Amino acid sequence: MAAAYVRNREHLEPWDPVRAESFFTEAGQAVEVGRQLEDRERDKRHTFVLWHGPDVAGRIAIDNVARGVLQSATLGYWVDHEHLRRGLATALVEHAVVAGRALGLHRLEAGTRPHNEASQAVLRRAGFQEYGRAERFLFIRGEWTDHVLFQRILHDEPLGNPQTGNRVGGS
Repeated sequence: MAAAYVRNREHLEPWDPVRAESFFTEAGQAVEVGRQLEDRERDKRHTFVLWHGPDVAGRIAIDNVARGVLQSATLGYWVDHEHLRRGLATALVEHAVVAGRALGLHRLEAGTRPHNEASQAVLRRAGFQEYGRAERFLFIRGEWTDHVLFQRILHDEPLGNPQTGNRVGGS
């Protein structure tokens, strides 16, 4: 992961928060991956890595998982700058949709900066619909930035945990 982030530092810079130098080191990525594994155990984040041979070519995370009556999460993804325009981002998002359904999520959402038309096209190809704009939504590159919001409804089944088969009834 460290090598992938170093290789893509400039490519990801417009979309990512300001990162400490330690983030781009093996030790920093070991801490980050450890945090992601803990989050997965707590059902807060589910991360998937795209490989091209021995190299990381992309990553997607189902993040901020909210259970209860919401059953929703957000997506965050990126593809290595050397692998763009091959449909990989769309494939990652479609994979996250399948994983989200398996997790019992009702809805996935994603936000893009208004000028990130490539990411907006990825989301539309993957069946997401634009539903609004959030002003000063995320702190990116030292400022609060607006985002265009997208969502995809995954199913309309009753609430429950597909891993246990437990369902919470309706009326």
